[in-house]
Amino acid sequence: MKKIFFKSSLLLTVLIFISSFLQAQRFIVRIRPSAPAVVRIASPGPRHIWIDGDWVWRGNNYVYQPGYWYLPKGRERWIPGHWKATRGGWVWVPGHFKNRRW
Repeated sequence: MKKIFFKSSLLLTVLIFISSFLQAQRFIVRIRPSAPAVVRIASPGPRHIWIDGDWVWRGNNYVYQPGYWYLPKGRERWIPGHWKATRGGWVWVPGHFKNRRW
């Protein structure tokens, strides 16, 4: 009985910690920043893909990080980041890689 209680307590504590950490990473702004002018340099090779710029939270606001060329590994596919409307304003959902299933 004590083992089950201990494991359940530990699992609950870990889940609460993880959920609070994930919530802490959401930064909401009332007005989303406008996208800056993008200068895309020439591709270094035919298999390279362009990764759009990303917004990162620094200090007390979002700062734009410029895009870059990337050589995908295997079946990677880039999912671009985007602004998502929330109850309190806007939050940036970062771009990420996803493996293709075909």
